This record gives sequence, C-alpha cells and structure tokens, in this order.
Amino acid sequence: VQLQASGGGLVQAGGSLRLSCAASGRTFRTYVMGWFRQAPGKEREFVAAIVRSGGNTYYADSVKGRFTITRDNAKNAVYLQMNSLKPEDTAVYYCAADRSFSMHTVTLRRGYEYWGQGTLVTVSS
Repeated sequence: VQLQASGGGLVQAGGSLRLSCAASGRTFRTYVMGWFRQAPGKEREFVAAIVRSGGNTYYADSVKGRFTITRDNAKNAVYLQMNSLKPEDTAVYYCAADRSFSMHTVTLRRGYEYWGQGTLVTVSS
C-alpha cells in the first residue's frame, strides 16, 4: 500500500487542522492505520491508531480529548482531526499502515510496515 498524507499547515494555538492520508490499493480495509509525529530533534512518536473496522481507536495521552482519528474505507482514507492545538504539537505528521494488529505494537513504530511521507504542522503561540 502507498500512503499520501496532506493537510498540514500553520495554525495559531487553540486552532484546528484536519490531516488526511490517502491510500492506494483495493485492500485498504484490511490495514490497521496509525498517525505518528516527529518534532525537531526528537524521536518519532505515536499519536493515534484505528483498527480495520474503525471500531477501536487508540491515542497518546498527550492528544486524548483533542485529536480524533477516523477512517473511510470506501474512500481509502484515514483522517486526524486536531483541535485545541498547542505549540508542542508542532511536528511532521506521518501516516502508517500494517496488515496485522497487536495490542503490544499498535502504538509502536515497529508495528507498522508502510509509511507515507510526512506533512508539517506548525502551531504558533
């Protein structure tokens, strides 16, 4: 599967952005999807994940209550709605996919085989 993330930009603190990730192929619904982010000088970290059916979602503590991950299997897309943005949310955001699901790895980089290019989100104070 090939992934293409979009929707990043510059926003003021307290504002909102919606990231999109478009996937190629006819088997999108079979993939677990995740969002990760990497701030300058920091490790890439988990943000959110959603299972194949969209029934279960997972979030990093730092974004719970502010970010929402959803997917549209008919459109081969996953989204990240980001509200109440903070300067510390500034990062390059990556979408990722994997065919298998494990509670042990869904929040880890090694739990995902496929990665898209990143989209930059900058939150000004």
